[in-house]
Amino acid sequence: MRLVIHQSYEKASCWAAGYIAGRISSHNSGKPFVLGLPTGSSPLGIYREFIKMNREKKLSFSQVRTFNMDEYVGLPAEHPQSYHYFMMDNLFNHVDIDRKHVHILNGMAKDLVEECRLYEEAIAAEGGIELFLGGMGSDGHIAFNEPGSSLASRTRIKTLNEETLAANARFFEGDPSKVPATALTVGVGTVMDAREVVIIVNGKNKARALKAVVEEGVNHMWTLSCLQMHPRAMIVCDEDAAEELQVKTYRYFKNIEKANI
Repeated sequence: MRLVIHQSYEKASCWAAGYIAGRISSHNSGKPFVLGLPTGSSPLGIYREFIKMNREKKLSFSQVRTFNMDEYVGLPAEHPQSYHYFMMDNLFNHVDIDRKHVHILNGMAKDLVEECRLYEEAIAAEGGIELFLGGMGSDGHIAFNEPGSSLASRTRIKTLNEETLAANARFFEGDPSKVPATALTVGVGTVMDAREVVIIVNGKNKARALKAVVEEGVNHMWTLSCLQMHPRAMIVCDEDAAEELQVKTYRYFKNIEKANI
């Protein structure tokens, strides 16, 4: 696992966006670049940089195919708190991506199990995900794979725990009871199938989880710890998120990244 520590969230986001843009621009396989994407506050800085680079003609999404991590069950695409709406508002409406190449789980599907199965098939049909960008919850989860999720899980229906409902209540008038209780989410195994995984982590509230993910063993109670088993995984974080790491761990990762920052 690679851990890249920056002074601030803004610098971490700028660096991560530049790294991913470089991967997209240098992709010469003759096939589209398949990019996995998250929602939430963590990737917003990266999305702003993507939009800026696209406007400046430094990055094109014309040959990019995207698959989002998750969606609430019961929210139509046009609902302001749906992840479909979030992605259109914060990224897709502002860059040169063909809408037919955007894939987001349908939380209004009549058969949710079939929707999840078809999503996995769609990823496979595109040749798999080249790079999966993600965030991390304060309890160390990725997508909606909350503590206790199987590390071999695939795209499925997931009941959300109280901590997640409370964390997302800020988008629903501060009322956890208004947050949908279930969601569709890619599984840990789905993310691990990507050829590369990049995670953006920021803030003091993520520090305890980051310590567990980086310094402790693989554990389904910290689902992002699965990255320890991935051949090409990277976490990009700010100083606040890194504050609970052991000094030895912190210095190790800072030293080996000196030539890359």
